[in-house]
Amino acid sequence: MRVTTGVITTTQPSWRHCGAGAGPADPVGCRGIRTGSRTACLAHLSAADRAACLAALGPGADVDLRGTAFSEDLLRALFDAVRDPVSGDPAFGEAQFVSASFSGDTRFAGVSFSGAARFGGASFSGDAWFVGASFSGTARFGAAVFGGAARFDRAEFGADARFHNAEFKGPANFTKARFRGMGRFGEAVFSGAVEFGGTSFADTARFAGARFDAAPHLGPLVCGRVLDLSAAVFTEPVTIEAAAAEIACRRTRWESTAILRLRHARVDLADGRLTQPIAVVGQFTPFASVPARAEEALGSDPVVRVASIRGVDASMLTLADLNLAECVFTGALHLDQLRLEGLSIFGTTPGGRRTRGLVPFRWTRRQVIEEERQWRALPGRAAFARRGWGAPPPDPGAVPGLASLTTVYRQLRKAREDSKDEPGAADFYYGEMEMRRHSFGYRRAERWLLQAYWSLSGYGLRAARALAWLVTAMIVSVFALTLWGCPAPIPRL
Repeated sequence: MRVTTGVITTTQPSWRHCGAGAGPADPVGCRGIRTGSRTACLAHLSAADRAACLAALGPGADVDLRGTAFSEDLLRALFDAVRDPVSGDPAFGEAQFVSASFSGDTRFAGVSFSGAARFGGASFSGDAWFVGASFSGTARFGAAVFGGAARFDRAEFGADARFHNAEFKGPANFTKARFRGMGRFGEAVFSGAVEFGGTSFADTARFAGARFDAAPHLGPLVCGRVLDLSAAVFTEPVTIEAAAAEIACRRTRWESTAILRLRHARVDLADGRLTQPIAVVGQFTPFASVPARAEEALGSDPVVRVASIRGVDASMLTLADLNLAECVFTGALHLDQLRLEGLSIFGTTPGGRRTRGLVPFRWTRRQVIEEERQWRALPGRAAFARRGWGAPPPDPGAVPGLASLTTVYRQLRKAREDSKDEPGAADFYYGEMEMRRHSFGYRRAERWLLQAYWSLSGYGLRAARALAWLVTAMIVSVFALTLWGCPAPIPRL
C-alpha cells in the first residue's frame, strides 16, 4: 500500500507496523512490526514492556521482527533472550528480519537458525558478521544491503541460500562456507573484494547477472552441479578457480582480463562479451585450499570439456589443456586468431574397418570438430556413412552447412599454423578439403578434381596412398611392356 502526502510517496509495509515518528516527511513512520498485542515495535516499546517480551522468549524461539530498527544494544538483548545455556550461542527457530535495519556493526557470529531465516530487504549500516552461523532451513537475504564487510566464512547453509539482488558495498567473505542446497546470488552487486576460497556448493551456485566491481579472485570453490555465471559482469581483472559438473558463462561480460582455472566441468562460453584477453585453462591437479573429498562427487576425470564458443571474439580467447571434442566453433568471430595451447583434445574419425556393400574401407585417422561429426551422423545419410559417428543431432536443422564448416576448418588451420602445430594444421586442412569435396556450393568440375585429388594422394597428405598409386602405375607399365614390348625401330636405308 502506498501513502502519498504532497510530493512524498512512501510504501506501507504489509504487516501491522509501529508508525512511531510519522510526520509530513515520513507519513508511514517506523515500519517495525508491532510486538504481540502492543501498538509499538520492539525498538519503541517501553523498557518494562520490552523486558517482558524478551523474557517470554527462549532458545530456539520463533521471532517476527520485520521492519524493526536494531541498535547494537537491542540486538545484544535479543541474543541474550534466546541464548542456549549449553553452547552459549543464540539459537532461533524461524526468524523474520525482513526489511529490518541494523545500525553499527552486527554480529550474528555462531548464531543458529533451526527454521527459515528471512533477511530479505534488510540493511546493515556497518559490518555484518555471520561467521560460523548455522542455517538449517532456507536463508533468505534477497535485496539485502550490506554497507560494510559481510562475513559468512565457515557458515553452514543446510538448505537454499538466497542472496539474489543483494548489494555488498564492502568486502564479501564466504571462505570455507558450506552450501548444502542451492546458492542464489543472481543479480547481486559485489562492489568490494569477494572471497569464496574453499567454499563448497552441494547443488547449483547461481551468479547469473551478478556484477563484480572489485573481485581479483573468485574461488577456488567446488560446485556439485552448475556454476552459473551467465550474463555476469566482471569489471576488473579476475582469476576464477572452480571445480564443477558444469560452468555456464553464456553472455558473460568480461570488461578486463580474466583467467579461468577449471576442473571436471563442461563449460559453455557462448555469446560471451570479451573486451580484454581471457584464458580458460584446464587444471589437472586439485586446488590446494580445497579438500580432496570435496570433489569426489565430480568423478575422477579432471579434464574440462568446452561446449561452445559460438558468438565469442576468439581473438581475445586462449584455450589451454582442454577437451574440445564437443565444442561448437561455428559462429565464433576471428576464429583464425584463437590461441590453442597445451593439450587440446579434438574428436577423431571412427576407428576400425567398414564395408560399403562388399568393398571394405577405413576412415582416415584425423582430428574432427563437433559440427562435422553432427553432419556425418545426420539421419538422411547412408547407413554405412553414419556408422561410427555417434548419435544424430537432436535438431538436424541446426547443423551448419558445409560452406560454414569449410570456413571453420580453414580458420582453425591458420590458428594451428600460427602456433607452430603443423600436424594439427594438416588435419584441419584435410577437414577443409573434405567439406569442399562434399559441398554442392562448388562447380561439378571442381568437385571432380577434388575427388581425384583425394583418391590419388589424400589431398597431398597421405603419402602411402600416393605411393600405392605410383607402384600400381609402375606395375601396369611393366605388364604392358611385357605383353606388347616397344615398337621396333624403322631401319635406315
